[in-house]
Amino acid sequence: MKIAILLFDRFTALDAVGPYDVLSRLPGAEVVFVGESVGPVRNDAGSLRLVVDAELTEVLDPDIVLVPGGPGQTAHMSDGPVHQWLRLVDETSTWTTSVCTGSLILAAAGLLTGRRATSHWLALDNLTALGATAVSERVVHDGKYVTGAGVSAGIDMALTLAGIIAGDEVAQSIQLMAEYDPQPPYNAGSPATAPAELVTRFRESSRHPQPQPS
Repeated sequence: MKIAILLFDRFTALDAVGPYDVLSRLPGAEVVFVGESVGPVRNDAGSLRLVVDAELTEVLDPDIVLVPGGPGQTAHMSDGPVHQWLRLVDETSTWTTSVCTGSLILAAAGLLTGRRATSHWLALDNLTALGATAVSERVVHDGKYVTGAGVSAGIDMALTLAGIIAGDEVAQSIQLMAEYDPQPPYNAGSPATAPAELVTRFRESSRHPQPQPS
């Protein structure tokens, strides 16, 4: 099972690494980090680098495609090598997935038109503008497309996918060994529960411009 995780400059680290840590533990999994060129790319904070192992043109038949989000997503909203690769590999992929604003890239490439999908809560309106049916849920499964909401939801998305692919016991085993048992110190992980002033502040300073489909 070949799993291709897309990397680009200014990606959000947990969007890629969270699902990687889950999906890489599936039986027979082979993970490759792909990008426009081989070499290190920096995350959105600029302090962490992951390495692109293969160029897009070298990975044409992944079983699972994963697109993370992050501020660098805005550079991939127009048609180009990333969109062309996504449309090509989507023709044969078993699963096409995303985390956070990675779904905006999928939608801009035309892969989520008319489909239910989710994204970071600040980007749901953008997802609608790109032709998807935006859903405010942590994980959304529509056909072979599985999308996760903001950042940490990538772990839930990957566990959901692991359960579908390998069964509940395998997914539960991965969750147990990762000791993924969230007990956050604050109930502020959703705009529905966070202090209203925080929600307003982030909405007003949202880094997600309104994208246009390619």
